[in-house]
Amino acid sequence: MKTIYKTFLALGIVTITSTSCQKNFDKLTTNNNVPTDVPASLLLQGVVNSLPDGPDGQYEIWSQYHLYNYDYYGNNRYDFGAGTFNYTTLKNVILMEQAAAKANIPSTKPYSALGKFFRAYFFSKMTLQMGDIPMTQALQGLDNLTPAYDTQKAVFIQIFKWLEDANTDLTTLINSGITTVDGDIFFTSGDLTQWRKVVNAFRLRMLLELSKKTSDTDLNVAAQFASIVNNPAKYPLMTSLSDNLQYVFLNPTNYYPETPSNFGQNAGRKNMSSTYVSLLTASKDPRVFITADPARYLVDNQGQSATDFASFVGADPGLDLGIMYNNAIQGQYSFIGRKRYYSTFTGEPSIQVGYMEQMLNIAEGINRGWVTGNAEDYYIKGIQASFQWYNIPVTGTFTASFYRPGSTNPALASNYDNYTITTNWDTFYNQPAVKYAGGTTGLTQILQQKYLAGFRHNGLESYYTYRRTAVPNFTTGTGTGNSGHIALRFQYPSSERTANTANYNAAVSSQYGTTDDINGTMWILK
Repeated sequence: MKTIYKTFLALGIVTITSTSCQKNFDKLTTNNNVPTDVPASLLLQGVVNSLPDGPDGQYEIWSQYHLYNYDYYGNNRYDFGAGTFNYTTLKNVILMEQAAAKANIPSTKPYSALGKFFRAYFFSKMTLQMGDIPMTQALQGLDNLTPAYDTQKAVFIQIFKWLEDANTDLTTLINSGITTVDGDIFFTSGDLTQWRKVVNAFRLRMLLELSKKTSDTDLNVAAQFASIVNNPAKYPLMTSLSDNLQYVFLNPTNYYPETPSNFGQNAGRKNMSSTYVSLLTASKDPRVFITADPARYLVDNQGQSATDFASFVGADPGLDLGIMYNNAIQGQYSFIGRKRYYSTFTGEPSIQVGYMEQMLNIAEGINRGWVTGNAEDYYIKGIQASFQWYNIPVTGTFTASFYRPGSTNPALASNYDNYTITTNWDTFYNQPAVKYAGGTTGLTQILQQKYLAGFRHNGLESYYTYRRTAVPNFTTGTGTGNSGHIALRFQYPSSERTANTANYNAAVSSQYGTTDDINGTMWILK
């Protein structure tokens, strides 16, 4: 017995000594300058900063607003590569919720409600790009490194549940007196009433993404849409531009992509696209005087007026880049409006979910027969809100400022020629191309106006609208590649082929056959 006791005692001493050493080691290696307990508000800041799709990227090219004219800097091809997985951001959403639950005080309750919206938002981005994605088994860390893929239908069913629950939770919080959230960068004081409107406006957008699935009784797309539009007390929506979920650029901490500093390097690399400009000029739309400058060759060499709509010209996206470049350096195309987009370091806010789009989305839903109402009223409000965004009066005058050739500083007001533009809503609206016609023609008009209002906003939304409706007409050719096709989807990230092989192969096979085909038709488009 004595021998056994001594043995246990010796082991106990070793254990105590080892534990003590570990504690001392942990204490000595703790970096007091690095936070070990991050508050939910700080995690929210990271999540919301990951949310925007800003202007001046490839998304604008694929939406045929802007075009590269020199292949050293980029191209206009639809040879899509991999889409973007947002699981890292979603992990931070989970950490945000856990930090809020740990704090367990009333002011942390909004993080759970917003977490549901963020789940819907980021999972929707992934499924709209690629199709089926891991969802149910995703975000489990080491517990599941090879998550199975959920069908796109299942993903959308869950998205709508998250959005419903987010609206319900935000309603409960607001009614209980909790009306703000810390860490928000979008709305003053983190106003939850604003976030509630965003949730419901975004849900309308997602329902329209399923415009080809109205017969699916598991989704009840039209009924969901009608329930939101017809019940503003339960599902409040945006009522003005002040409700926009928009990313504001700051000087000097967060510049707009185009600035006076990078003008000399960037300004000539891209020119305007005919897909966008031609829609404006065909209906004598005054927004073209703000978003574009006239083609200088037509003004300076051909003697056309700078305010003649015929002086605004975009390039055909299908053009060979060599031809487009030669035309561009001769001044045969319009470039983006230098006054609005290059004269400051803050440009304009980038709308992610906005009032203009919401009004036109409701008009589309009414036109499709999903909900009763006057589609023309919403159509008009959407157009007029877009005018307001550019400070264009529906009836009155405004100043158009065009950059003077040979100038070198877009920040100087003296480098612009100024013109007074007169607007008259009745004259503009009563044009056959603009006045709402109802039926199939009216639907095309709504979609065209949504495209025009989406300039520099909404990420890939204009591309997605084209993909499901073929409006507006996207042109193709040598310059767009992909054998003259507009690609229908992005491929899965290459890591899936190696790290999640079996599930990746099963997902590709069930949707697109033998290859991860960018021209394959995902479920929502069938």
